[in-house]
Amino acid sequence: MAGDVVALDAYERPPQRRGKPRALAAIAPDQLFSWDITYLPTRVRGLYFYLYLFMDIFSRKVVGWQIDETESSELASEVLRDICAREHIAPNQVVLHSDNGSPMKGATMLATLQALGVMPSFSRSAVSNDNPYSESLFKTLKYRPNYSRRPFENLMTARQ
Repeated sequence: MAGDVVALDAYERPPQRRGKPRALAAIAPDQLFSWDITYLPTRVRGLYFYLYLFMDIFSRKVVGWQIDETESSELASEVLRDICAREHIAPNQVVLHSDNGSPMKGATMLATLQALGVMPSFSRSAVSNDNPYSESLFKTLKYRPNYSRRPFENLMTARQ
């Protein structure tokens, strides 16, 4: 029986060195944006609305947002296209930082970034705090006194 025990170490990959990402800094507005998606509770347990939020790191201005019933790369792409048109973003002007979620790395979003000339920047794998600006803004939003303490009844209520 003791001979049947297999050392798990033989099947594990050796640790990989992960370097820090290149440092990004904004010295003026419209150079570095951050974006993320957060869950908004509904009255149905386990179902959520999704808040897509894009912000300018330099000014902390919310440059675009949308609340929807689905989480998708396609919807994020639509919001980004609207932001670039409204804010008059030229190709190669903005770096867009995000975490590694599937909407952030989806084919539609990556194609939109390339078409608009927006340079992507992603958090390191398995690092939860590489997108602190968006996460901080979500926490501020959800702890404001006028934020609903009850789940949202419908999409219109969540958007209001």
